[in-house]
Amino acid sequence: MSINLTLLIVMGVLYACGIYLILERSLTRVLLGLMLLANATNILILSTGGYAGLAPLFTKEASPEAYSDPLPQALILTSIVISFAVTAFMLGIIYRTWVLARQDEIQDDLEDRRVAKTPSFDAEDDAIVPLETSEFAVTPASPTDRDKPDATETPNTSSSQEGGSA
Repeated sequence: MSINLTLLIVMGVLYACGIYLILERSLTRVLLGLMLLANATNILILSTGGYAGLAPLFTKEASPEAYSDPLPQALILTSIVISFAVTAFMLGIIYRTWVLARQDEIQDDLEDRRVAKTPSFDAEDDAIVPLETSEFAVTPASPTDRDKPDATETPNTSSSQEGGSA
């Protein structure tokens, strides 16, 4: 099986342009990039299917090597349907963004910038957790534990402060 060089070059250009357009901040360019990626993927699936052959109907006279594989055609048809659905969804998002904000570019959110600047320490996540977190009373398992009723409580450490770093 020989690969068509023209299809490979067209597929590579479509992938390159599609990835470049997806990285833009404009929703219309992102949509065009997704469409280019879908078409490049269709060409990739088409090129993996090999050369065109006979229709995939069985006859006793033809050899099995002469038939074309119907699986790539089914995959391309599925890819076309999925890319159409994604395109329709993105067009809806673009239209709604245009109606609400009269702009096509995605702006940075102030909350996103604030979260990006915060340190990774979270007082709630890094707090000391008691050994027993159940709301029900804990019965000691052995007679020696009955003498120590505070065995399931958190040890008090005066050196650690909540919300600060050591």
